[in-house]
Amino acid sequence: MKTIDEDIKAGQIKKAYLLYGEERYLIRQYRDKLIKAIVAEDDTMNFSSFEGKDINPNEIIDLAETLPFFADSRLILIENSGLFKARGGKKTEVEKVGTASEEDDNPTDEGDAQEAAQSDGLAGYLPTAPDSTCFLFIEEKVDKRSKLFKAIAKIGTAVEFKPQTEEILQRWVVGRLKREEKNITQQAYQLFIEKTGTDMENIDRELEKLICYVLDKPTIEPADVEAITTEQTQNKIFEMVDAISSHQQKHALDLYYDLLSLREPSMKIMYLITRQFHILSIVKAMGNQGFGNRDIAAKAGCPEWAVRKYQAQGRGYSLEQLKQAVRDGTEYEEAVKTGRLNDQMAVEMFIMQYSAKPIEA
Repeated sequence: MKTIDEDIKAGQIKKAYLLYGEERYLIRQYRDKLIKAIVAEDDTMNFSSFEGKDINPNEIIDLAETLPFFADSRLILIENSGLFKARGGKKTEVEKVGTASEEDDNPTDEGDAQEAAQSDGLAGYLPTAPDSTCFLFIEEKVDKRSKLFKAIAKIGTAVEFKPQTEEILQRWVVGRLKREEKNITQQAYQLFIEKTGTDMENIDRELEKLICYVLDKPTIEPADVEAITTEQTQNKIFEMVDAISSHQQKHALDLYYDLLSLREPSMKIMYLITRQFHILSIVKAMGNQGFGNRDIAAKAGCPEWAVRKYQAQGRGYSLEQLKQAVRDGTEYEEAVKTGRLNDQMAVEMFIMQYSAKPIEA
């Protein structure tokens, strides 16, 4: 991020930028910063945008070769193209949980082969593109071994936007509220973050609601957060896994039916439950090895304060049992996809299996 800010301040824009990662709020902020720095606000002649997997690299290259119209620069924005994805066997949603594994670069079918060729062709072109053209790529996930990633890293800048640390989030929230001449108690802040999660885009939306709700009240208290802040599905999943791990079967099933009544898809719930068990396995494994909560949080992709809650959830299971839960989640998902099992029943069976009775760790 600092590199992008310095480029903009110095007026030295590189040929290509890649912004990727989970923190969509910051990606959007820096995307807009770069657009504003490279082309005028109403300059539609020198700004082109493409989104999705059906882009034509030849069309983009032809456009890149065109000199800017009465301007110094031309900007080509490419979002969610899939051109940076790992090449190899396809994974189920559950298998995508956690850190991405390294995959083979060999395409597995004709569609992958075409995408690989498009990606490699664009990678080969970038170093030769006119200096007047800037490429801005926005992706959620990338394979750092891809030729396109390496090309951008060589001639431009690739920046990963990770979920922010607990300290940074708190400073950001307090700073936002201070600009509105508001304060928040520590208890209210903790409750707010537990409800919103750590996604800055969601926090931003919920902060706007909270500020409007309290009106002229100078200090935000827990009652205000309870009254207006929307609890995320992930939090209900956490509560469900808490019920499963403490073997409160009826409560776990009731929470599941509550989510269904909110029109949450069964397979999304299955994915999130399995993801939670994957996090529990990371927390337990690293705890067994003596790692501190800060290191565990960084590896598990969760706030440091949440590690203690995950540790409590995982006490009723051995590490192997937690890993088996992840494998079972994958198998249930596969059974649904192949028509061997109803999706709602699959989740019910998982919940009943892991909440039925105390399991010796």
